[in-house]
Amino acid sequence: MGQPVNVGIVGCGAISAQYLRTIERLPQVRLVAVADLDLERAREAVLPYPEVEVLGVAELMADPRIGVVLNLTIPAAHAEIALLAVAAGKDVYCEKPLAATSEEARRVLRAAEEAGVRVGCAPDTVLGTGTQTARVAIDDGLIGRPVAATATMMTPGHERWHPNPDFYYVPGGGPLLDMGPYYITSLVTMLGPVASVIGAAGRTRSKRTIGSGPRQGEEIPVTVDTHVTGVLVHASGALSTLVMSFDAAATQAPRIEVHGEQGSLVVPDPNHFDGPVLLSGVGDEGWRTLPESAGYAGAGRGVGLLDFAATGEPRAGGTLAFHVLDIMESLLASAHSGRAVTVESTCERPRPVALETAGG
Repeated sequence: MGQPVNVGIVGCGAISAQYLRTIERLPQVRLVAVADLDLERAREAVLPYPEVEVLGVAELMADPRIGVVLNLTIPAAHAEIALLAVAAGKDVYCEKPLAATSEEARRVLRAAEEAGVRVGCAPDTVLGTGTQTARVAIDDGLIGRPVAATATMMTPGHERWHPNPDFYYVPGGGPLLDMGPYYITSLVTMLGPVASVIGAAGRTRSKRTIGSGPRQGEEIPVTVDTHVTGVLVHASGALSTLVMSFDAAATQAPRIEVHGEQGSLVVPDPNHFDGPVLLSGVGDEGWRTLPESAGYAGAGRGVGLLDFAATGEPRAGGTLAFHVLDIMESLLASAHSGRAVTVESTCERPRPVALETAGG
């Protein structure tokens, strides 16, 4: 691999701690500096890492040591920060979604192509052993021709635990834009791109109450749909049924199931990197657990940076992230129009990940 890739982080909010812990154990990646509009928050984030500098955003972008900007800002700022990184001639890896809108995301990809830099984007959970083992099972024909999948995420909403949940309930947020990338990226990884969608959506209330932190008890407005459901028609002909909700107490539904002509798979939570993959064939009695056969073992948030550093075309790449964002916007457009919507973009299925230890 040679020298590690130098990374600078913009955005030191709640998710940054997970990335920091992963980067710390990846010899292929070196964290050089962090930046945040709140410099004190940036300083607190890197207290365990005294060698990491705290810079202003402009300083970080201008720093010649930094090869990749890790963009961990809120979704509304994703495109702005990504474009600054591209303009500085740096590769950029972004938290999901790629941007608040597909039009903003398109500008980022266009600018990156013109500048000759690369764009990567979370979720990288699909690079773990859970989704990758399921993909191998599908590719090896263990369930026959895939015909359908279900993907379910139902919770009461993130305001119960997040101290500043406002961005979950404005455009660019909601259960679909927040959690949908994990589920849809997994579905596209296993079943290929989506050609069209049809959906329905609603919201239960116009305000939410913050349940923790210094703002506990404060009400925040809700301006997005908080329950979204629909069917994704994959180019292969497989049909995926999707339910994303901040309006339910709980569910026992498997996070993802994939059904083929000869068998069915239970796929682990795509918000995690690993977990058991269960197989039941036609005529089988019960389920059996498949051995881990692919993916980064022991992975954490930020393993996409490892893949980003190691490959010319990142598996958690901008084209895939754009297609996933286009699917989600098309689903919301369908929900509001009551009609099926063609997904204009497409992508290649990312290359499978061979079984290896993350950072090892």
